[in-house]
Amino acid sequence: MRKIYAVVAAVLSAAVLCSCSADVPEEVTEEEEDTPAQTLTVDDPDYYTRFKGQNISINVYNWGEYICTGADEGTLNVNAEFTNLTGIKVNYTNYATNEELYAKLKGGGASYDIIIPSDYMINKMIKEKMVQKLDYENIPNFKYIMPNFRNLEYDPENEYSVPYTWGTVGIIYDETMIDISPEDIDWDILWNEDYLDNILMFDNPRDAFAIAEIKCGYSLNTEDSDELINAADELKAQKRIVQAYVMDEIFDKMGAGDALIAPYYAGDALTIMEENDSLNFVVPKSGTNLFVDAMCIPTSSKQKEAAEMYINFMCEPDIAYANIDYICYSTPNSGAFEKLDEDVRTNPISYPDEDFIAEKTTVFVNLSDEANLQMQTLWTEMKSAEEEDANTWIMPAFLIACVVFMIAVQVRRYIRSKKDIF
Repeated sequence: MRKIYAVVAAVLSAAVLCSCSADVPEEVTEEEEDTPAQTLTVDDPDYYTRFKGQNISINVYNWGEYICTGADEGTLNVNAEFTNLTGIKVNYTNYATNEELYAKLKGGGASYDIIIPSDYMINKMIKEKMVQKLDYENIPNFKYIMPNFRNLEYDPENEYSVPYTWGTVGIIYDETMIDISPEDIDWDILWNEDYLDNILMFDNPRDAFAIAEIKCGYSLNTEDSDELINAADELKAQKRIVQAYVMDEIFDKMGAGDALIAPYYAGDALTIMEENDSLNFVVPKSGTNLFVDAMCIPTSSKQKEAAEMYINFMCEPDIAYANIDYICYSTPNSGAFEKLDEDVRTNPISYPDEDFIAEKTTVFVNLSDEANLQMQTLWTEMKSAEEEDANTWIMPAFLIACVVFMIAVQVRRYIRSKKDIF
């Protein structure tokens, strides 16, 4: 009987183990199907072999958080893939604002082969001969750039730039703490004292002034001196309730719930919302800025052909898709757009409809030198000025009181001395 029991127990144990082991591959297979690894194919592999073995490197200067790094499992490390394909090493560094990029190049302290500025800054650099014309024989993948992103005002003939991403500016906010329907949210919420010390603001003048200009009913491209002064006054009035002026720091602050409201770019907002379910994003009803960031080659580049190869590589549909899927911005690349999921292609945050774009968005243009200088001066004054609240006057008031007291003491002594004489 013991032998029978032992055999029965062994059979049952084996059946349970087989059942458990049979379930595991099914779960793994299902997970793999849900998250397929990104792959890379290129239109013309031979094109990328011309610099192999020549020990060439290029310097790329790009916005922070603006390229697929392969950090997420199954995604491509774009710069590493370029090096593997071409043999060209990529030295990659970041900047936070267009103005920072401009100052770095203008100062001449560094040499770059690829930069990715925004529309108005591209136009400024074209006029100042800071970027050079592209040879499109070396960029055949320009064919993937959608027609509505070609020949835009900042570069009418696309002689100097190839679009990389585009998007809109809006407001990201904690909908569990702000009881306002999305359709009623406008830019003036950033001046609402109910959210004192819970508001973040752009730390660059062009974006910050644009918000104040919309609030005042002005054009985002105004050059009127009085209108710029009025916009600066709005920003001064706002300063008292702003927690901090930020750029990429917004990822940590809004993601961790350290602030309730911030203006930011739609693509980054989607990334932050993935980290915090309480957040929502809305484009204010009074309108906003539509921007295009594009790849350019500085006049000082020492590796122009290798840089054009990098631009072409970034336009490969697999690479353009990898970047867009990672950074969540909108793509001007038709090949990458076709690879996006249907829910992404129809998401009004990433791809608003044409009527909205036509009626509610404005693209920045490069302002005159005079307007740029005035804006920068007003911005610097606003950022550096101390808040004129009661605390600001405590020390001066104390010093004045001390002086008055000392004068009173001296006067009293003088009077006493006169009495003693007479």
